[in-house]
Amino acid sequence: MDSKQPTKLSGFVYSNNGWKYSAATRYALFLLLGIVFYFSLAPDLLPKRYDIKEGTQSAKEITAPKRIQDNKATLKAQEQAAENVEPRYKIIPMRADNSVTSLLDRIDRLNQDDLISQSDKTGIYREEIPKRASDFILNFVSTSRNNGTYSDHLLDEMQSVIKDQTYVIPEETFIKIPRLTSQDIIEMKPVARDIVNRLMNDQITDAQTARAKVAEQVSISALSQRTAREVVQELVRLVITSNKFYDEDTTKDAEVQARENAPKVFIEQGDVLVAKGQMITPELYKLLDESGLLNNKVNYWPQLGLLMLAAMLSAGLLMFIRYSGGPSKFKYNNSQLLMLVLVFAITIVLMRLAAFLQSDVRPYIGFLAPVAIGAMLVAMLLDMTLAYFCSILFAILASIILNVQQDTIFDFTFGFFALIVSYVAIFATHRAGQRSALLKGGIMVSLFGSVTVFMLTLLSGGVLKEMDTLYALGFAFTGGLLTAVLVIGLMPFFEATFGILSALKLVELSNPNHPLLRKLLTETPGTYHHSVMVGNLSEAAAEAIGADGLLCRVGSYYHDIGKTKRPFYFIENQNNMENPHDSIEPMLSKSIIVAHARDGVEMLKEYKLPKPIRDIAEQHHGTTFLHYFYHKALRLAEEKGTAPDFDEEDFRYPGPKAQSKESAVVGIADSVEAAVRSLRKPTVEQVETMIEKIIKSRLDDHQFDECDLTIKELDIIARTLKETVMGIFHSRIEYPEEARKPKKEEGAVGT
Repeated sequence: MDSKQPTKLSGFVYSNNGWKYSAATRYALFLLLGIVFYFSLAPDLLPKRYDIKEGTQSAKEITAPKRIQDNKATLKAQEQAAENVEPRYKIIPMRADNSVTSLLDRIDRLNQDDLISQSDKTGIYREEIPKRASDFILNFVSTSRNNGTYSDHLLDEMQSVIKDQTYVIPEETFIKIPRLTSQDIIEMKPVARDIVNRLMNDQITDAQTARAKVAEQVSISALSQRTAREVVQELVRLVITSNKFYDEDTTKDAEVQARENAPKVFIEQGDVLVAKGQMITPELYKLLDESGLLNNKVNYWPQLGLLMLAAMLSAGLLMFIRYSGGPSKFKYNNSQLLMLVLVFAITIVLMRLAAFLQSDVRPYIGFLAPVAIGAMLVAMLLDMTLAYFCSILFAILASIILNVQQDTIFDFTFGFFALIVSYVAIFATHRAGQRSALLKGGIMVSLFGSVTVFMLTLLSGGVLKEMDTLYALGFAFTGGLLTAVLVIGLMPFFEATFGILSALKLVELSNPNHPLLRKLLTETPGTYHHSVMVGNLSEAAAEAIGADGLLCRVGSYYHDIGKTKRPFYFIENQNNMENPHDSIEPMLSKSIIVAHARDGVEMLKEYKLPKPIRDIAEQHHGTTFLHYFYHKALRLAEEKGTAPDFDEEDFRYPGPKAQSKESAVVGIADSVEAAVRSLRKPTVEQVETMIEKIIKSRLDDHQFDECDLTIKELDIIARTLKETVMGIFHSRIEYPEEARKPKKEEGAVGT
């Protein structure tokens, strides 16, 4: 097996060509990218910790890295809220009118008993009337306690208050009561009940206040008899009690609710927790400890979370590249992957610089970050599809790095902004053919970035802050222009350092004023015309199979540059002159012919053309066989009557075989153009047959073994070349007679 031929293992392509195709190096690069992600996000996602001892002075100022709850102040606010709770009272309705009616009924019955003397009645009333009023309250409390109508605390409070506010009937009233007749009591009952009901309908916390109104109510009543009026007044004062009592349970519940509803006190992000030189008190030390700012204990969970995030980002990029390159080949070599890691590092550094200028007061400075630079570089240096995926990663990174709201991990505003400007940058520049197109792309990024910022500002209601909005728009616009300037400056560095052949570089190399192309035109005009035609054919064929058409075109311009060393040994440059190969040995002719590939590579190296161009010049013939000179050598040996001292391998190009689709396509187009040019009056059938024969000959000769062309793609190439050849050589190609006759008949019918 050839030492340069790649071998396949576990779905990847491995090669003996050094570090560029080493699987170990590949995974090391993605590990390096994960490390870049980890350390670039660590300042935002990992909390800062300080080595501080209680009772010492702080050597530095410590600010809150995020919004922190101040537990001490919060507890004080909760207690203050509980103290501000008004006492809760409960209304307990009691039928005091029934109590006064019961007393009057008892007086009526006792006064009608003539066996008891008036003095004895006075004594009975002195003891029994207060007791009956007290028993009425006790019975109400007992019944309510048994029924569970009110809480025990409330009933105890009720008993205590009523006891403290007990009314004492004057002694002379007991003397007057026995004088009342049944008729007096009948008149007294409705008056007493009415006064009690009227006064007890109010909320009474102090019975004395209500009792003070009794005399006025009695004076306006219908009672005219003085004794009756005095007795009613005293009995009503006795039964009137408070009906609104302090409810301890409800009050405590309200205090608990007030504590829960009390707003928490926070130390805002950026507020100074500890000033430089300040003594660390126990309270301060506890606050720092609760905030996770002390180095006294290690919490590995944030580190683990960040490690997982970095691994997910790096692994996601690895899997995308792995499977976007097809089932059997990793899409990029390690040099390109190293460049991709560098692009990520540069983009992150630029984000970090913008974040350094940010603050919670001026978050809009983050829009200055040229976040689209990474997507633009990837699109121009590697691949548009990869650039779209990388834009998502750049958006995630921007939403973390440019986030000034430390209570959240991601800031949607900056993430969405980064995604939009990255996609706009890809659309605007992925097919850029001139450096000025990058500046136009930067202007597009500026415009769309500004529109995005304005839209997000409207959605958040921040348009009321006119100056902040103007600043945000200005920074977004400037960021787009800065992106274009940086990309223009970085493109030559990446192209030269990593040998990347961008569309911009290819367009520059296709300029006819390039020294090599001028040399080709002036010294070998036939070869120059041939190269231009090969460029047209190969570009169309390459684009039909998804290969780099521009690379094929430019590579075709230079693929025969080696012929300028011996121009007249190639038939396209032999105008009206004798063919020099007719007078030299076939082996020498072969050496001259095959040397043009090697000579071309040396010339391209001398002029420092990129490797993909040199590869096309070196590989477009592969190891194909020079049939003409081989058979000429056989004929000469036969004429001399000697045995051939050579074999077919001596009449082959040294190679290597095509290593890429582009080299293979240029090789096919080179043969097709030369073959078509050799036909005097080519027909469609001849062109089609000739193209199929050339492709089949190369396929049978194993010229495509080292590139990843498929049979389906070869069919597409054949069909595309046929269509392009007929378009280019339309006037020379004769169409078959069968195809012309129907047209003549149609014309005859039409006339």
